[in-house]
Parts: sequence; C-alpha cells; structure tokens
Amino acid sequence: MKVLNKDELKVAEGVLFKHLPKSYKVYGFLYGFNRNKPNTLEVVVDSWPDFKVIICRPDPKDKLAQQLWKKVSYYSMDAQVLQEMFTEEDVLDWSTDFTVGDSSHLLTPTVGSELESRISSLNLSHVDLVNKTWKFGGNEQGYNIIKHLICNFPTCCITDRQGEPVSWILVYDYGALGLLYTLPEHRGKGYAKVLVSTMAKRFNDEGHPVFCFIEEENMVSYRLFKNLGFTEDPSYRAKWFNVRV
Repeated sequence: MKVLNKDELKVAEGVLFKHLPKSYKVYGFLYGFNRNKPNTLEVVVDSWPDFKVIICRPDPKDKLAQQLWKKVSYYSMDAQVLQEMFTEEDVLDWSTDFTVGDSSHLLTPTVGSELESRISSLNLSHVDLVNKTWKFGGNEQGYNIIKHLICNFPTCCITDRQGEPVSWILVYDYGALGLLYTLPEHRGKGYAKVLVSTMAKRFNDEGHPVFCFIEEENMVSYRLFKNLGFTEDPSYRAKWFNVRV
C-alpha cells in the first residue's frame, strides 16, 4: 500500500480519466485535490505506478474529517486486489461509521432578466435551511457537511424578492452536482432547470467534469437531467453502503 503525494495525484488523475465514467467517484476527488480544493482525505493505492486499486479515505491527521462522514471511495480494476486491500489491517478504520461509494452539449433553458437577477450563491446563513431540507441531513453531522460544501465548493441558488433562497444546488466534494432542492411552494417554475444548466455551464467553461448520481427511484430528477441533455451509462451503477461495526 502507498499513500500518494501531490505529484503522484496528478498522474493518478490522468489514469482515472481514461476509465470514466466508472472512475468518477474517485476521479472527482482527485480533480479537486489537484486544483487546490480543500479536502479531508488521503489517497492510497495497492502499488505504484501501475495500480489496480485506488482508495480515498479519511485523513487521520485532519481534525475536520472527524466531524464529517467517514467517507471512503474507491475504484478497482481488479476485484481480487481490492479484497486484499480491504482486509489489510491499516487500509480502513473499521471501528467507525463511514460511507463507501463505488458539457457543452447540454441544453440551456431561456432565463428572463427578472429571474436572472435572482440567481445567486449560498452563504453560511443558509446552512441551516439546506440542512433541514436535505434527505440525509437534519442533524449536526449534516450541518457540518453542508457548511463544508458551501464554504469550499460552488453553489447556485435562486432567491425570492427578499433575497432568501427558494431553490438551490450544491457540489459534493467529489465533484458531482447534488443537493438540488426547491421549496414546495416555489415548484413548477423551472428553477431546477436553470440551476442545473447554470452550474453545468460554469463547470464546462472551467474544464470541470459535469456529472451527477441519481437514485433509481427518483424519476423526477432523472427526467430533469435527461431533458437537459445529460446521458446515462446503463452499464454503470454507483453504490453507497453505511458500514457500522
């Protein structure tokens, strides 16, 4: 096992780029690392430079990592090597809870000048609102996660005439669009389309990969992203597991 340094992370990003979309969960992290985005993870591989498994795990030296999900993401090109790494004593801390996760062609909806003037970004005063409405939030851990995302990653929101957010989208620390939400009384106005296309255009202009993960039963979001020009890879399904020992 080897912990990658800054120069090696750049090389690994190039390798994972060749394995998209299956490598997105780890590629997104490395993309941010290599562009100085804050993170609470370290990256390990089975061997170097010809690695078969790459794992992002909580950095034991980072205090913030203890306040967020114990997030572990991996990409494997060899199931046997992956199994061997997961059984090594020092690869993962099995005593704690953690989560494991294995565009220029996009359509742009018309935005009137009045709505365009209400497109803004989230700030720390909005953390509690987002946390209360997030499916996996509503608690202190959720508050800390959302605070971390708002402070360090792009956000986009549409405000009401009083300047308060009524619809928003965030970016996970591995680079995926997420936490898309519109307050119930403001739905049906096309806000989600505007937010997704605005963020996607920004990412595309910056050369950032534009992608998201949608729960299979969430057909509303599925149709939204499909109608905006996102394409699905039917051969790939990401999975998340909460592991409690």
